[in-house]
Amino acid sequence: MGETYVNFLGGSPLNRLSWLRQSPTFLNAVAVSPATRWLVFQSGQPLISTLPDGRTRTLACLSSNDVRSFLGPAPFFGQGRSEGDVAPTETHVLEAARLRDSPIVFLGLHEPDESKSGALPSADFSAKEEAANTAVANIEGTPYFTLDVTDVEAGKVEQVLSNSEAAQKGEKLEFSEPRSAMGSFDMFQAGLFAEARSMIDWNARNKFCPACGSAVYSLWAGWKLSCSSLLPWTDNAGRKPCPSAKGLHNFAHPRTDAVVIMAVVDESGDKILLGRNKKFPGTFYSTLAGFIEPGESFEDAVKREIWEEAGVKVWNVKYHSTQPWPYPANLMVGFYAFADPLSPIRTDLDNELEDARWFTRAQILEVLARPDDASFSRRDHQQMAAAQEEKNNLQHPPHQGAALLAHSDPNIEQNKAKQQEIEKAASKEDGPLIKVPPMTAIAGVLISDWAHGRLPGVGQAPRGNL
Repeated sequence: MGETYVNFLGGSPLNRLSWLRQSPTFLNAVAVSPATRWLVFQSGQPLISTLPDGRTRTLACLSSNDVRSFLGPAPFFGQGRSEGDVAPTETHVLEAARLRDSPIVFLGLHEPDESKSGALPSADFSAKEEAANTAVANIEGTPYFTLDVTDVEAGKVEQVLSNSEAAQKGEKLEFSEPRSAMGSFDMFQAGLFAEARSMIDWNARNKFCPACGSAVYSLWAGWKLSCSSLLPWTDNAGRKPCPSAKGLHNFAHPRTDAVVIMAVVDESGDKILLGRNKKFPGTFYSTLAGFIEPGESFEDAVKREIWEEAGVKVWNVKYHSTQPWPYPANLMVGFYAFADPLSPIRTDLDNELEDARWFTRAQILEVLARPDDASFSRRDHQQMAAAQEEKNNLQHPPHQGAALLAHSDPNIEQNKAKQQEIEKAASKEDGPLIKVPPMTAIAGVLISDWAHGRLPGVGQAPRGNL
């Protein structure tokens, strides 16, 4: 399953051309190509286009002509000490450097026919501008960049957007909360968005060298950050050399943080364990998840997180699939595992969850059958964003007061009684008992695959070592 299942936000549609990120001649030529399209972000929010019909919303893709005023004076990449200076090509700490103006990241090339993909070797993009322009003219496909206008004056941004080609066609352009906006993306747009937002966020968050504290600058079209103390013209008199100047650590590379996320089911395959974070909106429940820690395998992390959050021991951990999750730059690694639904549930260990419960297949199928009743508002998405931001910052101090008694008290009979109350409430005709994640999130996929019997081996899991 894991080799063929492509989750929303996955299936990157671009040839990233990573070997050309250090070529300023290629980058400068393709940045102004009429074929190139630009994804624009402001404070982490993507620019969204609402078409003239007033209903269809898509990820806005502006032309190079639209964004030209944001790019600053040429060269855009391979910038030297002063504005307009071209960095010497033999200076590695200036390879495709961007030292000023709005942050830019080259995302890659969307080729119309992947089976006929051009190799685009580095030699085609020599230091000679004429040769690079010729090579760019022969590229088949659409190059994509992303641009961050967070620090651009609001009036200038508004003027550029109102004069854009899209606006002239009657499209409404506005920056939107990303979690709610991505529900309108198709798989292609989702793949673009995942890469773009993760890279925009990484460049925005990392402003200083982790080795010496000096400011950093952009290399390789936004894919590397280097310490400004390494610039040839920097006066380092009286300072110790930055440790990043030696070895392979002279660049900071984009990071991706692995998170395990898991559907915990019983051996009969008829029940699933879901949890509710204290910050979740309304009646939202989801699968449990947590960051990988040093010296830990994925399987170890699954067992540890379930124990820490719900006080439940699991076994027979099985891989499902992965999903890039650009909030800010996580890789969600999906698993399912087995547990005993008669074991007591405890949320008082790390106090992250407000509640954790076992739900039956019938209950979850009822929720999935009525997606409109379980859909999220923009405010719900904002609450979810706040909850995840808190988790990402690893802010898990003990909360004041006791956890819900029915779920922190290790008393099996009390848990049984609570489960009966849930099942009774779920039988009412006033809509689904809870909300669950949509299919745009791997948590929603795990829940749906379990509910519809698409998890191989569920219902016949031999109990192994805990």
